[in-house]
Amino acid sequence: MADPTEPVIARRKADHLEVAASGRAESSRGTLLDEVHLVHQALPELALAEIDLAVELAGKRLAAPLVITGMTGGTAEAANVNRDLARAAQAAGVALGLGSQRAMDEHPELAASYQVRDVAPEVVLFGNLGAVQALAMGPARVIELAKRIGADAIAIHLNAAQELIQERGDRDFRGLVAAIGKLVDASPIPVIVKETGCGISPQTARALIGAGVHTVDVSGAGGTSWVAVEAVRAEAGSDSAMLGAELWDWGLPTAVSVATCVDAGLVTIASGGLRSGYDIARALALGARAGGMAAPMLRAQRAGGSDAVREMIDRVTRSIRAVCLLTGCRSSADLARAPKHLGAPLRAFLEDLGVKYPLSLSL
Repeated sequence: MADPTEPVIARRKADHLEVAASGRAESSRGTLLDEVHLVHQALPELALAEIDLAVELAGKRLAAPLVITGMTGGTAEAANVNRDLARAAQAAGVALGLGSQRAMDEHPELAASYQVRDVAPEVVLFGNLGAVQALAMGPARVIELAKRIGADAIAIHLNAAQELIQERGDRDFRGLVAAIGKLVDASPIPVIVKETGCGISPQTARALIGAGVHTVDVSGAGGTSWVAVEAVRAEAGSDSAMLGAELWDWGLPTAVSVATCVDAGLVTIASGGLRSGYDIARALALGARAGGMAAPMLRAQRAGGSDAVREMIDRVTRSIRAVCLLTGCRSSADLARAPKHLGAPLRAFLEDLGVKYPLSLSL
């Protein structure tokens, strides 16, 4: 039973964790990453040990091209999740994103659930706040929230579809491009703009570039649907539940969003339905700088804490390294130039959006 003394936003965050971990809010559509076919090289002339997976992201070095993308904060369970993820991310040398810091801004007593520096002092850490909240707060307050957790970058999330389904969610999304631009100009640390399961279109990519954004996390359709999360949470038979059911699979597939943003010249984190190192490798082949995973890491944490998350990270990086060997690539960055074939559904989608292939890679 919910604690009546607990802030509403904390109860909502707890619901989000439970629904996302359960798998009840998965998209029924695919990411289209399975339409990226890498060409096998039977004579790679490489040793597995010499393959370099290191990349630079947000001005920081990662040992492997992996981000544990922002999921949670604001509850006692969230504190445990974040700290387990942080320990594993630091040990493996990959990046970690936290969930929206709106809860700690509105309820300072919840701030501890976002604090991970004591257990992971060197992890590459991304703060997180919604674009609507960033507009309302102004740059100085957003930057202060990032400083309070020791963030290396600020992720500003876009979630219009989710908000439309959420009871009493945001309904006014005007002025966000200008707000993002002001934050980019004011921030002493990089600003990453991320979607939350619906992907980034060519029009959005151009708007973000105009606002001075250099790095995006596409969070495309094909994995956990946050429209679906809110639909599951909504009262049965309510307008929110019915609209959520209609828009359950709304969004651009992850592979489409990755290709779109890479072609636009943005440093791109591929997330949204990535479930394996092979998925990340296919996203890297489209030009992504790194891949992001949330649900697989959350489920690992629930199954076995920090050790299980570390095992998941190791499994993912082994897979990326194997694909590099089998395609003759000495580094994960080289996958973007490896011979590949895009299946007809992905090619057609990109053609309809005006995204040319081969992509304009600028790695």
